[in-house]
Amino acid sequence: MFQRLNLAGTCLVGLLAFTAIASAETIRIAEHRQARIDALMESVPAIEDKYGVTIEVVEYPAPEKDYLTKILTELRAGNAPDLFTAPRGQDVADMVAAGYLAPVGDELKAWDGYDDLFDVAKALVTTPEGKIYVLPAMLNVQQIYFRRDVLEKAGISTDQPKNWSELLDRAKEIKEKTGAYGLMFPAGVTWGGGAFGEGFTYLIMGSSTPQIANDDGTLNLTGDGIKDVFGFYADLINNDLMPVDPLLGPEPWIIPKYEMFPAGDLAATTCGTWCYIYDWGPESRNPIPDVTNAVGTWAVPGQNEGQYVLVDVDSPWAVNAKAANPELAKKVLLELGEVDATVAYAERIGNIPGRKGAAQNADFQKLKALVPIHGNVDNGVFLKTATGFSVVSEGVARATEALLRKETDAAGAQEILVEYSRNLLGDEAIK
Repeated sequence: MFQRLNLAGTCLVGLLAFTAIASAETIRIAEHRQARIDALMESVPAIEDKYGVTIEVVEYPAPEKDYLTKILTELRAGNAPDLFTAPRGQDVADMVAAGYLAPVGDELKAWDGYDDLFDVAKALVTTPEGKIYVLPAMLNVQQIYFRRDVLEKAGISTDQPKNWSELLDRAKEIKEKTGAYGLMFPAGVTWGGGAFGEGFTYLIMGSSTPQIANDDGTLNLTGDGIKDVFGFYADLINNDLMPVDPLLGPEPWIIPKYEMFPAGDLAATTCGTWCYIYDWGPESRNPIPDVTNAVGTWAVPGQNEGQYVLVDVDSPWAVNAKAANPELAKKVLLELGEVDATVAYAERIGNIPGRKGAAQNADFQKLKALVPIHGNVDNGVFLKTATGFSVVSEGVARATEALLRKETDAAGAQEILVEYSRNLLGDEAIK
């Protein structure tokens, strides 16, 4: 009798377990680029076990412009995954305005990891109204990266340039003494948001128009600083100091970042901490030997004075406002902000965890190029964002494209940006 009851009990337990597995909810997460997918997959088993959920990772196109196009198309159609990233901080405000993102502020502030976030990380994702729609799990910390070994061999100073004029002179000296291109800023339409986030923003912070988002929600695109930034681009292009032809191609980052810079044919470029690992590290497609010594960094000099290290959120996680189970999706979102999850991304991508506690993680401590930058994150500066930034980003890409093709000058490039933005946002949005 006991054996029959025990057998029946075993069958019942098995049936319940099977039923639980069969009825487990599925959370769909969008991710792109194999390194990012690999990092995400490290967290999946623990999340599934913790919440009894099935995680489906949906692979999206790798180039950020293609990724953004696809995710926006699916958000408009109402069939996007439950969790996804905005490629850059500049994309968030317009996603919020379109109603695509679920607010996560209450959950984030109640989370035990909230107090561990860097202050700058919190500031980057908090709207002027005090609302939060994305998780700043990872941060971009961006400067100018230069081939220290190339400059030292040619007898060129590696000292920090004090202003734009010194930076331009250094680029000219590099070209004269080595034949290499002296400095590259991402530009052009095919680079997409990188023309804004990895180029234009570097210079605008140190110009006479240091912020373009006004307190009243309008955008300051007519200031002198905008024209001066485009003037710096024009100087680089017209003096043949940066490669132009690759920037007009379909994947403009491939040749300059992954071929010319490792070969020493491009001696300086804008970049972020990810370049030490993803772009030029030992596991990259074209590693630079002893990269942390061969490649140095300069802060971005101001037009006349000052030095700037830029901080932005890196592909911040968001919950789809139309997620099938928003509450469960928010729980999974917070798991992606745990230290182990962020360190997995740091190891593969090279960006900086948004939590201070990552400094004590043994695996993160092995990333010697990132550790000192992580400790200094709160000293970085950032560009305030506002609704309409996705339009401004595209306008900058179009304006710099015209400069690359030598179809206009600095004033003309500013006019392209202003007119494009006015046409899409309205006259009242632009000052």
